[in-house]
Amino acid sequence: MNASMQYRLRLAEGFLDEARQDWELRRWRACVAHAQLSVENALKAIIACFVPLAKTHDPGRTLLRLMEKQQIPPQAHGTLKDIVEEARLLGPQVHVQTDYGDEFAGQTPWELFTQEDAELALRTATRVLSRVTAWLDTPGHLQKAAS
Repeated sequence: MNASMQYRLRLAEGFLDEARQDWELRRWRACVAHAQLSVENALKAIIACFVPLAKTHDPGRTLLRLMEKQQIPPQAHGTLKDIVEEARLLGPQVHVQTDYGDEFAGQTPWELFTQEDAELALRTATRVLSRVTAWLDTPGHLQKAAS
């Protein structure tokens, strides 16, 4: 594993830990925000396997683009597309909402997110990080990418 990938995984794990703490404290907006950041960094860990990371809050789109350009080996496409699809629940629009709310509806971030939203976000982030970690730990997949 390269340093950038390891760093992004540590970020993803740290944000997931904070999301769990927010859940316990009943801070629904913060739980969703930290879960979203966990997912974002988990996907960036995958990207770091193949190309240098660029600044983005939409790493799912970047991963799909890398697959289209054949910069990710075809044997990984199925699993990675599934992970990206699951991660869409906590995509860049959630990042914006946890910071700014819904200006058109006049709802602050704290008014937008409920316990149910936080529960779904926490489940999603836990599953995405688990799937990404399992994929990264799969023997040989990174060597295939380099060839």
